Amino acid sequence: MTDATTTAQRVAVPRPTRHPAAEVEIFGHVIDGEEVPSADGATFDSVDPYTGAVWARFPLGGRAEADRAVAAARRAFDEGPWPRMTRRERRTLLNRFADLILERADELALADTRDMGKPITQSRGNDVPRTADNFRFFADHAQLTAAETLPMDSGHHAYTRYEAAGVVVAIAPWNFPMMLESWKVAPALAWGNTVVLKPAEDSPASATILARLALEAGIPPGVLNVVHGYGPDSVGEALTGHPDVDRITFTGESSTGRVIAAAAAQNLTPVSLELGGKGANVVFGDADLDTAVEWSTKAIFTNAGQVCLAGSRLYVHRSVQEEFLRRFVDAADAMVSGDPKDPTTELGPLSSATHHAKVRGYFDTIEAEGGTIVTGSLGDGLFVRPTIVTGLAEDARHQREEIFGPIVTVTPFDTEDEVVGLVNASPFGLNAMIFSENLSRAHRVAARLTVGTVWVNCFFIRDLRAPFGGVGDSGVGREGGSFSREFFTEPKAVVMQIDGIAD
Repeated sequence: MTDATTTAQRVAVPRPTRHPAAEVEIFGHVIDGEEVPSADGATFDSVDPYTGAVWARFPLGGRAEADRAVAAARRAFDEGPWPRMTRRERRTLLNRFADLILERADELALADTRDMGKPITQSRGNDVPRTADNFRFFADHAQLTAAETLPMDSGHHAYTRYEAAGVVVAIAPWNFPMMLESWKVAPALAWGNTVVLKPAEDSPASATILARLALEAGIPPGVLNVVHGYGPDSVGEALTGHPDVDRITFTGESSTGRVIAAAAAQNLTPVSLELGGKGANVVFGDADLDTAVEWSTKAIFTNAGQVCLAGSRLYVHRSVQEEFLRRFVDAADAMVSGDPKDPTTELGPLSSATHHAKVRGYFDTIEAEGGTIVTGSLGDGLFVRPTIVTGLAEDARHQREEIFGPIVTVTPFDTEDEVVGLVNASPFGLNAMIFSENLSRAHRVAARLTVGTVWVNCFFIRDLRAPFGGVGDSGVGREGGSFSREFFTEPKAVVMQIDGIAD
C-alpha cells in the first residue's frame, strides 16, 4: 500500500508517438444500401484519444438524414422481403453476417480502438467474437424459441404469435461500440424488423463497417441503416421523435434516457432503456481472496473503468479488509498503461478530452470530500492510472454518481444487513457482485439486492437468454432471449373455435 497521492502528481505512462499526419479515412451514412454523405455536406471528425490525431471523418446527419433512413427502413419493412422471409432464411443470412464479422475482425477491432482508446486485446479478443455471437444467438433463438398454445375448456383453442414490430431505432453508446450495437440490432433483425442505427458520435466507425458487411452478407438494402451525428438538435433527436418509428432501444446516460423517453411518449413509441450504473461489489469475510481480487480488478479497471457495469463501489468485510486491499493495490499497480494498439497494453486512455475532463473533476475532489487516494493518479495525455480510494462517506459524490473511469471506492462493513442496505441505497440498480464461499449467503443476499443482475464470484459472465437491464436510474425494461422477443415483436393472441356448430 502506498502513501496518499496528491492530485497534482502524475504517473509516467508511455507518451504517444506523434506520427506525420496520416490520410484521414472517410465514412458515410448507410441508407437504403448506399453509403452517402449528408445532404448539406456537414461532417465531423473522430480523434484517436491516444495520438490526439484525426483519423476518420463522418457525415454529420440531421433531420433530413433521419427522415431518409426511417423512410428506407419503413419501405423495407412494409414492402421488402426481410419480414416475409422464413426465420430459417433470416437465420442463414445472419449467420453469414457473423462469419464476415469474424473474417474482418482486425478491421472492426482497430476501428473501435482508434475511436475510443480500448486496448486492442479487448476489442479483438472480446468485443468482436461477442458481436458475432450475438447475431448467431438471436438468429437461432428466433428460429428455435417456442410460442404458447393455450387449450381452453369451452371448445376453443388459443395460441400466440410474435409478429415483427416494424422500424426500430437503435442508439448505441461509445464504450463497447460494435458489441452493444449488435446487442440491439441482432434481435431486432432476427425477428424480422428493420433498423436505423445511430452510433455514438465518439465511436462511429464500426457501425458503418457492420452495415457494409450486412449488405455483403445478402441482407437487403434498407434493413440495416446507419446514420451519424449528435443527439440534441441533431439526428438523434429527429429519430427519437419520429412518428414512423415503432421501437426505440437506447443504452447510455440516465439523463439522456429521460429525454428519449419523453420524446418517445409523444408518439407512444415503446422504449427499452439500459442506463447508467454504480455497481456494488461485496467481498464477505469468507470469500476466496484470490478470486475476489482478480474479478474486482477486472470489474473496475477493464476498459479504463468506462463500463456501465463497473464495480465502482467496493464493500469489504472488516475482517479481511487489510489483506484484500493489499492484494488489490498490488494488482492495480501492476496494470500496464500505454498505446492501446500494443497487445501488451491493459489500460488505454479515456475515450475523449471531454470525458477525461469529467473524470478529472471527480479525481480532483477526492481529498476535499475526505477521501484518501491509496494508489493511482492522473497520467499524461488522457490517461488515468487505476485509482483506489478509501475513507469516503456514503453521501460523497464518488459514492452516488457514475464516474465512468478507473476510480473505485473501498468501504468496510460488519454485517450482512448493513451491506445490503448500503448497496440498495444507490439510485442506480444495474448490477452487483458478491464474493462468498457460503452458498446460503450468496443466494440470500442475491435475492435481497434491488439490481438487474447479480454476479456471484465472477463478473461480466453473460447468458444471452437471461434478462439484462436495471431498476431505478439504471433503466426501463429488459433485453436478452425471450425478453428481447417481447420488446421487438407485437405478441398476438389467436383464439379459434375447434368444436364446430352441429348441423
